[in-house]
Amino acid sequence: MKVLVGVKRVVDYNVNIRVLSDNSGVDLNNVKMSVNPFDEIAIEEAVRLKEAGTADEVVVVSIGQSNCQEQIRTALALGADRGILVETDETMQPLAIAKVLKAVVEKESPELVIVGKQAIDDDNSQTGQMLAAIAGLSQATFASNVEIADGKATVTREIDGGLETISISLPAVVTTDLRLNEPRYASLPNIMKAKKKPIDTYTPEDLGVDVAPRLSVLKVEPPPQRQAGIIVETAEDLVDKLRNEAKVIP
Repeated sequence: MKVLVGVKRVVDYNVNIRVLSDNSGVDLNNVKMSVNPFDEIAIEEAVRLKEAGTADEVVVVSIGQSNCQEQIRTALALGADRGILVETDETMQPLAIAKVLKAVVEKESPELVIVGKQAIDDDNSQTGQMLAAIAGLSQATFASNVEIADGKATVTREIDGGLETISISLPAVVTTDLRLNEPRYASLPNIMKAKKKPIDTYTPEDLGVDVAPRLSVLKVEPPPQRQAGIIVETAEDLVDKLRNEAKVIP
């Protein structure tokens, strides 16, 4: 069984985001970039399936500029077998990403596609669902447990009311939630081995996909500064401030 994993290059979650002075976007100069944390979980799940003998090959795919190879190499160091870079300078949006992934799925014919449930830069949580829809694949989103057997995947999903367990036919798309697993750290020997693993490079044109953005970002603003809190002496003082200053109680 072949597993295809989507990997996105994002600003590291420890970085304090800065907005450009003209409010056109986020300042990426000299900013640490990393694999999207939910995609790290997807990589870990795919590697675990391979270690268990369920999967034979793990292929990672990233879409973006040439520097996305850094994140692909990270995934290879974590246990993936080979990488695919779809290189483009366009700003990639969920539908365009889903179309590119569909073309890669048609080329690679994986039995399972695992992607993070969302990226921490835009928080859209759309790509996995869109891919499943346009590729005509089964889907299970927000997975906290995945078991593969007899051509089916049994997936426990995290939903508003608790947990839901479903069975879907392969090939399928699964999106990962936080509690699916805990990603491993890459060892130095595996980092060295990853440098020799192959990465195939395509462009959207090679795959016959139009990735022109459908949405335009008009303005990006940082969140407003929060005012410092205050300490009140009594419960009566608290109620008074909630009623007369905050206006949150009648």
